[in-house]
Amino acid sequence: MVDVAEKEMDNPTFRSDTVLSDVHLHCPSKRHLMVRLNAVGQPVFLSYFKLLWSTEDLASGKHMREITTGREHQSRSGDELCDKDRSNVKEEGELSSEGVEALLDDDGDLEVVRKPRSASDLQAEDLLRDIVCPVILMKGKEDAFEDEEQECTCSDVVKIEHTMATPLEDVGKQVWRAAFLLADYILFQRDTFRGCSVLELGGGTGITSIIMGTAAKRVYCTDVGEDLLAMCEQNVALNKHLIEPGGGEIKVKELDWLKDEFCTVFYDDDLTDALFRTLYRITHNLRNSCTVYLALEKRLNFTLRHMDITCEAYSHFRNTLNDLENLQDGKMKYTVEPIKLDFCQFLVYERIEQLELWKIMAQHLT
Repeated sequence: MVDVAEKEMDNPTFRSDTVLSDVHLHCPSKRHLMVRLNAVGQPVFLSYFKLLWSTEDLASGKHMREITTGREHQSRSGDELCDKDRSNVKEEGELSSEGVEALLDDDGDLEVVRKPRSASDLQAEDLLRDIVCPVILMKGKEDAFEDEEQECTCSDVVKIEHTMATPLEDVGKQVWRAAFLLADYILFQRDTFRGCSVLELGGGTGITSIIMGTAAKRVYCTDVGEDLLAMCEQNVALNKHLIEPGGGEIKVKELDWLKDEFCTVFYDDDLTDALFRTLYRITHNLRNSCTVYLALEKRLNFTLRHMDITCEAYSHFRNTLNDLENLQDGKMKYTVEPIKLDFCQFLVYERIEQLELWKIMAQHLT
């Protein structure tokens, strides 16, 4: 008799309405073990992320980043995209009716002719193929997992259980570049966080809290959802080899930004507002001043409403950030500044130009 869960694990499927994280394609481990199905039937994978401490490791990571960023430099920036697409829309609007009809098929549908990829794009893709080649290991292939089992004892490897594709409301179960960016900054500024008490909002899989736990005295990793919090607890347990030597402690707690009593993505205006309300309440209730770090990735999308490439959620975030800095309630003062992304990279991922890191210093006025 075949166990139903085991049979399902042998045939993982990803539906078309899911969001796919690209971090797992660029992690140092080329193989990913699907370890189980979570409470809602999503495949859960185990990945290994090596911390690049040595000069040799950093050089290797730099080589990969040069490959990926070289490809980025061939593309246009967000502003250039907006300008170019605006001009394209204007030109298309000036087409005669005959010109438009020439682009339609017999049924009246628009025929799109894709531009052939350049040789440089193909060359960059070939280089990436040498690095990005994940293979999913299914349940029952423990023999193929021996290398990872040996690697897991290393003091420079972070082990994370995560999903690769989820509905939008479950993206916290994936690993994202912004989490790696903040983790890099923590590793770069370890002395700044040593011995501190830290609260992470929207901790997701817990990778940033785990990195923080290597320096801070106590870390509270918070998010919402029983299944997600269970995954985070598991990841904390998997990385005791990193946390225990420094005497750190990580506690996983639920904190829902949308609850008024207050005691999952950033690209929703309501959640952005809820996040900043939560930040205000926390900083206002603390006895001492504190520092807040926000890591995010801008998402550029073409919208029919604007007929342009925009990032409305990011614009709302920036406006709300400005409102926080200009707040005059006589109780709190917030100083906001961007952090330059020129610090060392300890994890292998694409540090693209859409990634941002912000520092907010909160001070009591009374």
